[in-house]
Amino acid sequence: MREGMPSAIAELERRIGEIWGVGERLGLRPLPVHFEVVPATVMYEIGAYGLPGRFSHWTHGKAYQVQKTLYDYGLSKIYELVINSDPCYAFLLETNTLLQNTLVAAHVMAHADFFANNAYFAETRRDMVDIASLHAERIEKYEFTHGKGEVEQLLDAVLSIQEHVDPAASETSTRRRAEQPRRPSTPYDDLWRLEERSRGDKSGGEERQAATTPAEPMRDLLLFIHDHSPILEDWERDVVAIVRTEMLYFLPQIKTKVLNEGWATLWHARIIRSLDLSPEEHVEFARLHASVLQPAGRRLNPYALGYELLCDIEQRYGTEHLFLVREVESDVSLVRNYLTEELVERLDLYLYERRGDELVVVDKDWKAVRDRLANELGGNHIPVIVVVDGDYRGNRELYLRHVWDGRKLDLPWAEKTLENVYRLWGRRVWLETRSDDGTDPLILSYHPREGHRQQR
Repeated sequence: MREGMPSAIAELERRIGEIWGVGERLGLRPLPVHFEVVPATVMYEIGAYGLPGRFSHWTHGKAYQVQKTLYDYGLSKIYELVINSDPCYAFLLETNTLLQNTLVAAHVMAHADFFANNAYFAETRRDMVDIASLHAERIEKYEFTHGKGEVEQLLDAVLSIQEHVDPAASETSTRRRAEQPRRPSTPYDDLWRLEERSRGDKSGGEERQAATTPAEPMRDLLLFIHDHSPILEDWERDVVAIVRTEMLYFLPQIKTKVLNEGWATLWHARIIRSLDLSPEEHVEFARLHASVLQPAGRRLNPYALGYELLCDIEQRYGTEHLFLVREVESDVSLVRNYLTEELVERLDLYLYERRGDELVVVDKDWKAVRDRLANELGGNHIPVIVVVDGDYRGNRELYLRHVWDGRKLDLPWAEKTLENVYRLWGRRVWLETRSDDGTDPLILSYHPREGHRQQR
């Protein structure tokens, strides 16, 4: 759009107004959207960080370098980014053609409708763009006060377990506990416990155990560490809370990637076909739409899977039911409830694995494909780790359990993560899982004095 930029922007604005009119007549009810046309450097920076103005960390820089390099070599391209907020912020690439940005605007409208109406987004922070900027300012202040190296090491540890949050956990009770006075942790805590035991004073130990042992296994590891870590200072707890808050914001997007992209693809197609475009633009749209739905080699194309599922749902159940699916489903429930044998065959979905230097198809049964998709989509590829005890063996050691679902842990990865959890807890960390065949318990533990241990 660089050539004749002012006139192209004016035409794009006109088309966006037309798109909104068509979309609303078709039944979409989106959040308001603020559009910006930006250069590739800005687009890929926001794509790498997830939010404009988010805190700096080397993982964000790494993601930016990978994405920007792929773009520079013509191997990949981000056409748009849309931020779930009120209003939504949509970023369009300035090198897009007018037709490309027209398609993107229709795609964005459907995303904004999904954000506004899907149940998983009902509790998300609509002011997260502003909140993320405030978070970044606080972390910059901590870097100035405590040193960039110290803050980076803390972020390394927290980000390594950032997926282990639970949106159902009560933040109200968390704030209440955080407001209670906390006895400072010192190197002499063990001596105080010995003194309590010698004089028969059990009240202190019972109070501590009640506070650090959840009534039932707790999925929100970040929340538990924030509330009960014996060693974290207040600023470190704030960093844990920042990462957790932002992860809770991203979680609905992880849970609905296929459904969200399928919904946006379905409606951008219908909206664009309703516009008064030239024959050349219709041909360009057909090519772009086909590229969106193109199979992605050895990776699942979420746009194609979501689009085909939603088209099939509408054909079988009607448009009213299609809007109900948009409101209540996630990726896992979408696949469980609506992926059929006919769709699996039509989309040529199958399971494969690497055997030596070859990729071998191992199963084409539609139920096996459905179950594997349900196990991998919506963040289900992340192992479930629960907190069992924060005062294990009466020594404030942290005992975690892997909820076994038939998939074994990557043990080298798990051991490295235990080191990061130790950085946040300051006492020995235990992790209960199972052996490769799932028959026998396997208990990992880590303390820097003794290194990693395994007990079978």
